[in-house]
Amino acid sequence: AACAMKCLGGEIQGQLYPRSDIERSEAENRGFDLEKVLTTNDLVRGEDVFFAATGITDGELLSGIRFTSTHIESNSLVMRSRSKTVRTIKSEHPLR
Repeated sequence: AACAMKCLGGEIQGQLYPRSDIERSEAENRGFDLEKVLTTNDLVRGEDVFFAATGITDGELLSGIRFTSTHIESNSLVMRSRSKTVRTIKSEHPLR
């Protein structure tokens, strides 16, 4: 999600939330600050970031995979942060 937001020029924030004392202890032992609010740039360090997603089931952003008698259709979304390019790709995969 952070990569997608960076590609779109947006912002996302989050905070680590351990689900157990063991997770909390492991995070603290690795030097994570559990009180810190993480920003997009904390989560995604690079400036030339790519994001890709393919719909498996129908969703609000992408259609899911469709089977026809001759091929399988898939829909994908590809984004790049440096160019702010957003591409949608409809692919047809022939059945043999």
